[in-house]
Amino acid sequence: MPSFDEVLKEAGEFGRFQKRVFFLLCQTGVTFSFLFASVVFLGRVPENYWCRIPGAADLSEKCGWTLEEERNFTVLPLLLVNGTSGGRCERLDVTWDAAAGCASPLIHRFDGGVGSPPLATCQDSWVYQQPHASIVSEYNLVCGHAWMLDLSQAVLNLGFLVGAFTLGYAADRYGRILIYLLSCLGVGICGIIVAFAPNFTLFLIFRFLQGVFGKGTWMTCYVIVTEIVGSDQRIVGIVIQIFFTLGIMILPGIAYLIPTWQGIQLAISLPNFLFLLYYWVVPESPRWLLTRKKGEKALKIMHDIAKHNGKYLSPHYSEITVSNMEVTNPSFLDLVRTPRMRRNTLILMYAWFTSALIYQGLVMRLGIVGGNLYLDFFISGAVELPAALLILITIDRIGRRLPFAISNIVAGIACLITAFLPEDIPWLKTTVATLGRLGITIAFEIVYLVNSELYPTTLRNFGVSLCSSLCDLGGIIAPFLLFRLAAIWLELPLIIFSVLAAVCGILVLLLPETKGISLPETVEDVEQLSGLFIE
Repeated sequence: MPSFDEVLKEAGEFGRFQKRVFFLLCQTGVTFSFLFASVVFLGRVPENYWCRIPGAADLSEKCGWTLEEERNFTVLPLLLVNGTSGGRCERLDVTWDAAAGCASPLIHRFDGGVGSPPLATCQDSWVYQQPHASIVSEYNLVCGHAWMLDLSQAVLNLGFLVGAFTLGYAADRYGRILIYLLSCLGVGICGIIVAFAPNFTLFLIFRFLQGVFGKGTWMTCYVIVTEIVGSDQRIVGIVIQIFFTLGIMILPGIAYLIPTWQGIQLAISLPNFLFLLYYWVVPESPRWLLTRKKGEKALKIMHDIAKHNGKYLSPHYSEITVSNMEVTNPSFLDLVRTPRMRRNTLILMYAWFTSALIYQGLVMRLGIVGGNLYLDFFISGAVELPAALLILITIDRIGRRLPFAISNIVAGIACLITAFLPEDIPWLKTTVATLGRLGITIAFEIVYLVNSELYPTTLRNFGVSLCSSLCDLGGIIAPFLLFRLAAIWLELPLIIFSVLAAVCGILVLLLPETKGISLPETVEDVEQLSGLFIE
């Protein structure tokens, strides 16, 4: 009986059919990056806002004040009382009533020569010059509530984490394309509800669900692409990362053109409905069908692939209608039951965690320093393009393992050097830190490819989803690690990053080299692979 890879080679390993499917699924990388980074624009902190004094709204309407005039009457007296206050998180503890005049509403309340009136903490009476520009002004996520903006991103990452477990398992059990389409539908519906959420609680609930379904679209499309191409073409998984970067570069343009957060949210969510059209053009993974003993359907798809690629399958390939692979429902124990599966799983989980932690930590450390938010964000995305190009140049020439290790070690060394460079040469610190970001970006992109190549077909989607869930955990921890350690010593986070990256660079050398080999179909296939120091 011919193997799947033999049939795929005759049908075409990366012909017209695979290129079409690949291009269509790559668009998922763009929309997922929108969801991943959208908080930067959805959660912009407004520049001009203040706490409204009780009764100010009625008096403002009576006197015909503009917002700027109301602000002057509210904030300027507060500055006289407390020069350090900008009127954002506290107000004068007074109430404007009918006795207040339009010219000097506080004249009968405040005599600068006799003491000072008390101050009160602002609760929910903020006034914004642009009330619908971001979720911060929409749900009053300022002052004592500012931490809730961080919560919104943590909830999204928690959704990614849950989606990795639940939808990764579902894709291995019920099919790649079914879960992909359901996830696209879920992202679109939840995105619309998020845009019109009447309160912050509902916003959080459906942002969490959008994260669950978003992770389903991203991981499943990646696995589909990997499974329908030949072993020499699996670097297409790296190209998907380029589309993620393109999404990062497109997002500031969308935010620049759309002035409200609801509009931005709809613009990044509605495109997911277009992916439902893939039902008619993207088939189920024939590899997965074989693992579920659906050989006839797999053979039909292989004939369609051959036809679109201008090829012809030999008649004896009808024997592929039966698969001899054992059908099981995946579980975590399957990933750690045998020695090399266990080794691979633990190393990959650490690599995912480290890559996400260092990547997001370096991004937050460099930050967007003044200037134009939209332009700076675009440039920060463009910095990542060389990473994918370097991978494409090297990965098929020298393999996966060595670039994986070197990129981590370079990131670690760059972080260590940056920590001890003097402050009076900021351009050099920024340059070396950027080199570290480039290194960890390369590692981040390689781990996607290596992860999918080190698991058998029966466990691939579940294995990739489970290991990548550590990425979401790293993303949740990164800001807390960065800011808490920086409070002790500004460069201490870089020391931690350098240690984590160096350890990862050594550990990945224990993984098997997957350059040019067929995707493993069973756990036994994985056990036959060997690492650098383990034979």
